[in-house]
Amino acid sequence: MPFINLPPAFVLVGSYVVLWSAMAISPTDWQNWMLASVIPALGLLGLAVGRRVLPLSAASYALIGAFMTLHTIGAHYTYARVPLGDWLSPFLEAGRNDYDRMVHFAFGLLLSAPIREAFARIGGARGPLLSYLPVITIVGLSSLWEILESWVARIVSPELGAAYLGAQGDVWDAQKDMAAAFYGALVWLALTLWAQRRRARAAADSIGTLP
Repeated sequence: MPFINLPPAFVLVGSYVVLWSAMAISPTDWQNWMLASVIPALGLLGLAVGRRVLPLSAASYALIGAFMTLHTIGAHYTYARVPLGDWLSPFLEAGRNDYDRMVHFAFGLLLSAPIREAFARIGGARGPLLSYLPVITIVGLSSLWEILESWVARIVSPELGAAYLGAQGDVWDAQKDMAAAFYGALVWLALTLWAQRRRARAAADSIGTLP
């Protein structure tokens, strides 16, 4: 099939366009929806244009796509009104819709692997650096995301700032969002180290059983 033969970056962009078009149907707040689409659209465009400089694996593009799906759903409803967050609120006992926290956690959990691959391919990072760099980059990107969000909100539509940022009255919202991304990256790191040790142990066992 021609679609399957497309570069993974193009498949990601095409899938996002389809999802974006579907979620653009009757969003909760049309202006907020458009505002929340600016940064992700620029990011995906950069991945597509720079695919030859930074050719990621299909798995990394899939993880990026999974994160973009979560974000696009949040933009459709506005983060403070996503039904999933309301359903989970009684269990989380947070007194708020925590869908935004979930997405920030997913930012760290899902995007650490693509970032690790980028450092390995472009920077030639090896060993402990491949554990450290993705985590610290997630923290930096999460901080940058909060800054860019505030700029976009103030420049494009100041009156929508509160709805766009989804703070829900929490003065520590930005810091908690960054912390959620950091925790997601730490979970990714723990899972990665566990998988590496398991593979190393399996390899050692296989060598030990050789005649």
